[in-house]
Amino acid sequence: MSVRVRFAPSPTGFLHIGNVHTALFNWLFARHEGGESRLRIENTDTSREVAEATEQIQESLRWLGLDWDGELTFQLDRMERCREEAQRLLDEGHAYEDEGAIRIRMPDEGVTGWTDLIRGHIEYPNDKLEDLVAVRADGRPTYNFASPIEDWLDGITHVLRGEDHISNTPKQIRILEALGAPLPEYGHLANILGDDGRKLSKRHGDVTVEEFRADGYIPEALFNFLALLGWSYDDKTTVMSREELVERFTLDRVGASPAVFDYAKLDWLNGVYLRALPLDEYANRLVTYLREQGYDWDEELVRRAAPLVQEKIATLREFPAFAGFLFARPEATAVDGAVLPAAADALGAVEPFESDRIEAALRELAERLGLKPRDAFQPIRLAVTGSSVSPGLFESLELLGKEESLARIAGSGRGGPSGSSAR
Repeated sequence: MSVRVRFAPSPTGFLHIGNVHTALFNWLFARHEGGESRLRIENTDTSREVAEATEQIQESLRWLGLDWDGELTFQLDRMERCREEAQRLLDEGHAYEDEGAIRIRMPDEGVTGWTDLIRGHIEYPNDKLEDLVAVRADGRPTYNFASPIEDWLDGITHVLRGEDHISNTPKQIRILEALGAPLPEYGHLANILGDDGRKLSKRHGDVTVEEFRADGYIPEALFNFLALLGWSYDDKTTVMSREELVERFTLDRVGASPAVFDYAKLDWLNGVYLRALPLDEYANRLVTYLREQGYDWDEELVRRAAPLVQEKIATLREFPAFAGFLFARPEATAVDGAVLPAAADALGAVEPFESDRIEAALRELAERLGLKPRDAFQPIRLAVTGSSVSPGLFESLELLGKEESLARIAGSGRGGPSGSSAR
């Protein structure tokens, strides 16, 4: 039988990165095995909030590159079938009525066991299994009844989910056995921890795909990073494409111990992916990101600035702080010394105002003033960028243009108020 897995989130808001990790491992396993990966929304109503959350879930998966096979399905669509199956179990003596609800009889003795795809053999004492409510008095099926029925009806062969579900698995096995349905294989992924050793949550900052996207991470890097949380190909390979991950992913290399979400490693990996992009693609990503974040900046200038920042920043979010001076004049800062007036004279004579000619003029200026280039260039950098750290000075001056560059140098020389927008 071909592999068929499912990712079944609840539509309770933005998709948590832990759930995305589960979706990714299901997807990688299915694609490696040449099987199918399904998407099911475990909803119990059709409110506007559910509809919005459902769209957010799909958009998060699409952005990350996790497609799914077949139609999107909803738990709500199977409610009537669940009630029918509960009535069948009631008629066959596997269930009984209790204050209007239908409960499934659970065994009192022995154990319920399974060979977990990640953790090996697991046994659960049956005397700890309470008779499970299958359908509530109001007619609504419970999660632990509806979910395994859907797995059965959808032909799910492997259920890969978080370790929080380990206690649900023996209940669901017993339900499927009572229904006479085939059992899928179960595997339970370890939790993801923050750097404080606690389960990843809002206290750690970014927890949804939308937040990582807003913080300037690109999907290829996040995809690669998440794949390495709890799985490894070997002890040295880190950067892997989607195709390489699909080819190499096997469940026997998935660990049962929690993985730590290392933000420093994600930053590094994101920088690796950004630097590897062709320049045109890098500029496209930058333009798209800035537009998404509400920056109404000159697109052509953004594209011209892209080569200056590609090797310098690890996330797209760093661009406004690093190169924002190109789009709005920074606060003028009084700079001591005689460099700025002399720099204004030297730059005023540069024609055409291009980076190589600018560099030659400023290096000649430094030599004439008897200064090391670094000491001569720093006050100019402060005057035009407002920071001691910026993209290349000569290229930045070219992008600003002669008029704006000289205006900033003059303003800093006077220590006066900031001027108008640069563009």
